[in-house]
Amino acid sequence: MDAMAGLLEGPRARGAFMIRACFDPPWSVRVEDRAPLTVMLMVRGDAWIVPDTGERVRLTAGDLAIARGPAPYTCADDPATPPQALILPNGRCVHPDGRSLNGTMDLGVRAWGDRLDGSTTVLIGTYSMDGEISRRLLDALPPLLTLTADVWRCPLTPLFMAEIARDEPGQEVVLDRMLDLLVIAALRAWFSRPEAEAPAWYRALADPVVGRALCLVQDDPAHPWTVASLAAKAGVSRAGLARRFTALVGEPPMTYLTGWRLALAADRLRATDDTLDAIARQVGYGSAFALSSAFKRVYGLSPQEHRTRAA
Repeated sequence: MDAMAGLLEGPRARGAFMIRACFDPPWSVRVEDRAPLTVMLMVRGDAWIVPDTGERVRLTAGDLAIARGPAPYTCADDPATPPQALILPNGRCVHPDGRSLNGTMDLGVRAWGDRLDGSTTVLIGTYSMDGEISRRLLDALPPLLTLTADVWRCPLTPLFMAEIARDEPGQEVVLDRMLDLLVIAALRAWFSRPEAEAPAWYRALADPVVGRALCLVQDDPAHPWTVASLAAKAGVSRAGLARRFTALVGEPPMTYLTGWRLALAADRLRATDDTLDAIARQVGYGSAFALSSAFKRVYGLSPQEHRTRAA
């Protein structure tokens, strides 16, 4: 498993909000749901995305945008169109004056807006929660990134359009996995762009020495790694690996390993009922006490407090 795959393997969409938004101009929707990540794929027509801070962008058919929360933004046919609906946390939808809109704009299975054959159709996928591992990716993204159709080809669009209209057993899981694929493909395309500021660990994957060490850490975090053992696997001296790793990744190998192990632990505390002792063994700590001490030192709260807050 390479480091990119490792970072994307842990947190996955679980019951993500997936919908087709279908509109005729004029239309405008204000989004204040505080979702950590929202993907918008234009299927038909065009739309403007207007963040509260930063530049607005226009999407046309085939373009994709990823909005990194919790900052609010507005989607509209024109930046001047006043909002007609406000999207709030937990799926609440209200009129700008506060009146509930839940149910009034439903168009059938996972469809919402004016009419199904409206001149504008946007596929929207929203992650309801983020994990500590994905945070390493999210922190590397701009608040709003876009990929235009001329630099980004998405073979998933027809599949999404076919699947999202179905109402069958297990459909939610299918859509979750499709959303994950879409995000991974989009991030790979984005990080390859010259204007993207890829995180240091991502750029370091191209290095034959440091990339090897990163893969080892990602693939087997429970192994009792030392700088010396990583260096031996990478075919360099201990000092050489430490110097090169720190220069490319921005932190020493053992600091990175600790951060990765604790991020894994944070996600497993959130997503599983495993005991703290079991999680400690899974991520490379000798005991629950050792994991708890490291976790509290870095995150400022105990593993149990983290689990309780996540629940």
